[in-house]
Amino acid sequence: MLFVPSVRSYWWVLFREDLGPRMKELRYSLYLIRRSPLVVVGLIIIVGYVFIALTVHMWAPYGPTERIWTETLAPPSPTHIWGTDQNGGDIFSMVMWATRIDLRIALLVVSVSLTIGALIGAAAGYFGGAVDEIVMRITDVFFAFPGLILAMAIVAALGERNLDNIAIALMVVWWPTYARLIRGQVLIERERLYVEAARSVGASDFRILVSHILPNTIQPIIVQATLDLGGVLLTAAGLSFIGFGAEAGTAEWGLMIATGQTHFVFYWLVFYPGMAILLCALAFNLVGDGVRDILDPKLRRR
Repeated sequence: MLFVPSVRSYWWVLFREDLGPRMKELRYSLYLIRRSPLVVVGLIIIVGYVFIALTVHMWAPYGPTERIWTETLAPPSPTHIWGTDQNGGDIFSMVMWATRIDLRIALLVVSVSLTIGALIGAAAGYFGGAVDEIVMRITDVFFAFPGLILAMAIVAALGERNLDNIAIALMVVWWPTYARLIRGQVLIERERLYVEAARSVGASDFRILVSHILPNTIQPIIVQATLDLGGVLLTAAGLSFIGFGAEAGTAEWGLMIATGQTHFVFYWLVFYPGMAILLCALAFNLVGDGVRDILDPKLRRR
């Protein structure tokens, strides 16, 4: 009996041959990331923020809404190391609690926007034709407006000032970025030989996209998502600062700065939440820039 090679085995060999160099490149990139001072510093800061967000309930001196009405606008002291605000809120405790709120918004917005943008962009790039044209025109509409202005309009349309509406508005603003990015990557990957081999053995379009094409677009997605975490933090804080964000009394960095600006002579009202935003956004940008430089072959060869 003659042995007839399996077409599926042939496709798997092609896929492994195409994926092998990519995995080797990814391992080398991770090695370079560990050796990059900028990335390491950024990661240390991010880990610190994540630790604060996860454990703040265990050690914060006061709760996020707890007020000491007899100690309003108290300067930094052993009792309140970062002072208190005009309502008697402990600035140190509020900044620490705000870490949990702001990081949760950033992670939620980026993860949901990435998922929606990945699905829409992948479909547009893979199927092309009318699907691609419609998706690109829709993204053009979103890119025609500044992100902050569009987010303000969405929050105003939703009608209620709260953190959920901030997150929804930022998701609507951010998904087109991922749709365009992933569409461009899919346009390149869909011409690879392993995709043709998978299609020849009857693999469905969904399986080809999810199992084969999207995993090979992960590098630019990682860079964009890391940079966007800092961008979402700044935009959310900006919305709260101009009155389109969190409800009054919420421990949120942008809102703390907004309420403290009327008492600008008391520097601690805006300095500490401002530094918290600055360090967190800077950390994400350091990691994003470092990872981008490492993963870009042109920059790596310099």
